[in-house]
Amino acid sequence: MTAQVTVGLDGSGESVAAVRWAAREAVLRETPLRLVHVDEWPDAPEVPLSHVRAHADRAGSLLRDAADGAREEHPDLEVFTESAHGRAAEVLTAAANDSDLTVLGSRGLGGLLGFVVGTVSLAVVGAARQPVALVRAGSGPTTPSRAGIVVGVDIYHGCEPLLGFAFAEAARTGLPLRFLHSWTLPASYGYAAMVDPGIGEELGERLVGGLDDLLGPWRRRYPGVDVTAGAVRGSAAYQLVEASRDADLVVVGRRTRRVPVGPHLGHVAHAVIHHSPAPVAVVPLA
Repeated sequence: MTAQVTVGLDGSGESVAAVRWAAREAVLRETPLRLVHVDEWPDAPEVPLSHVRAHADRAGSLLRDAADGAREEHPDLEVFTESAHGRAAEVLTAAANDSDLTVLGSRGLGGLLGFVVGTVSLAVVGAARQPVALVRAGSGPTTPSRAGIVVGVDIYHGCEPLLGFAFAEAARTGLPLRFLHSWTLPASYGYAAMVDPGIGEELGERLVGGLDDLLGPWRRRYPGVDVTAGAVRGSAAYQLVEASRDADLVVVGRRTRRVPVGPHLGHVAHAVIHHSPAPVAVVPLA
């Protein structure tokens, strides 16, 4: 793996926002920025050579303009450009596996509807072995919000890569971290939960204690990071989407799923990347 931040560039407003967001990340990480454009134009004899050249010229101009813009905004940033030919999802997944972080644009239809994630972005997020961030137009560097970085965490399953990514990101950006573990009462509680609401409160308090135990070593490793943690009752997908409304970044995990076809995403990550108005980083877990 190479220490770099990679961006998939296609000329859309979303990919332009992704370049700006990724450039800031590269500066904070002190790594180069790699701009990748994938040409899926068919390489066949029946395609006129003039069309092929014109398409290549447009791709080259797109990469140059994006690189010039990133260098203008961050004069000390090292920027590389790469034009590739093939299936975009496959090329970008391979690039993501060789990068610290890959950033892709996602088209949004507004805060209510959230992201419209294309097949390429969804395929890369579902297959990459390294973190992938999705950025919509208008998600460039702005004044930090009060919410900072919101992280969805499951205390019952190992999530060290998720915690490592979140704490390191907060340390680099100076943003506060807010961890959320969502829960619902087991069906076995049944009538007892209605008779005694304190049963649910007691369970919630135990979950907060478990969350604090999980975060303890990371808090000691990153003493300068402002961290809060809470156990919220309800659907994890709903709670994270609601928390994303005023967040600078949402971080979720993706567990490896052996399925014959399609993106390897759980329902929580899938819901968040489609409906969060904030950028979303998806971190692969074991």
